[in-house]
Amino acid sequence: MQRIEIRPGYSISKVIKGGWHLAGGHGQIDEKKALEDMREFVKAGITTFDCADIYTGVEELIGKFRQKYRDEFRAGDLPPIQIHTKYVPDYSALATLKKKDTEKIIDRSLKRLKVEQLDLVQFAWWDYQFPGYIDTALHLSELQKKGKIKYIGITNFDTQRIQELIDAGVEITTNQVQYSLMDRRVENDMTALAQKHNIPYLCYGAVAGGFLSDRYLGASDPTQPHENRSLTKYRLIIDEFGGYDLFQELLKTVKTIANKYHVGIAEVASKYVLQKPMVASVIVGARNTNHLNSLKNLDGFSLDDDDLKAIAEITKQSKGPHGPFYELERDKTGKHGAIMKYNLNES
Repeated sequence: MQRIEIRPGYSISKVIKGGWHLAGGHGQIDEKKALEDMREFVKAGITTFDCADIYTGVEELIGKFRQKYRDEFRAGDLPPIQIHTKYVPDYSALATLKKKDTEKIIDRSLKRLKVEQLDLVQFAWWDYQFPGYIDTALHLSELQKKGKIKYIGITNFDTQRIQELIDAGVEITTNQVQYSLMDRRVENDMTALAQKHNIPYLCYGAVAGGFLSDRYLGASDPTQPHENRSLTKYRLIIDEFGGYDLFQELLKTVKTIANKYHVGIAEVASKYVLQKPMVASVIVGARNTNHLNSLKNLDGFSLDDDDLKAIAEITKQSKGPHGPFYELERDKTGKHGAIMKYNLNES
């Protein structure tokens, strides 16, 4: 699996193993099998893991993985891994958040992951009407200086607030964003800022929760309730994009390209994002090893100009989503924000 050095001496795999699908609320997780699967991903070169303080049970699971295979890591039988977590303060805490509250959560992540320093903490903030995001980011910077955090990233911030954090002196290493064939909001003005300040993207949603795959080509529009919140979330993005019929036209076009390279729709969708400016990695929510071979195929092809032109013929017909990045999801009263869970750090 190809790698990219995002800071001197710190490289990550171009495919990151997402942890959200292993969180509580996504069905019963076989812990033994999950740990074995993590080992197979690492052996295949997918050494970077994405998790969060609010992904119930996932930090602990990755901590158990490190402990279970500690001897293999020490012997060099398994390559070193990188663990990217998140700091997502509860909505109910935004108005009163203090440094001690932030440090408490960071200390908890250190304990769960069984490490002395967090590789990357990706900071999120639910609502800008609460101005404490700058102070909280600076608190993370202080914890970085204390050695508890190696790098600070952000997730789901808009361009204006990223600039505010930069102006306040926060050194931002990465920016985790939603980016796909159907959602290109970061291209409005965020990529220019990313290029200016060298803040690479770590991208989720590249396959839209599985919608951008062969499984949905020619399939009827799935009825609600959907299997999980991920499908609900990305079905809303399909509506923003232009509806289910245009989505099917996109799948047909991408399938033609996929056949050209003997891969699947999901691989082309992921490669499309990986070839975009400032994209370092895609985060893939593979619960098990079933898709491991297809992920390995990402190293074997590149989309050419004809492929990109064919895709552009469809995407230029899209109706959205528009506006600043994550603006739709930030509206608690809107259909995108209504499906969010805002207080998952409550004890």
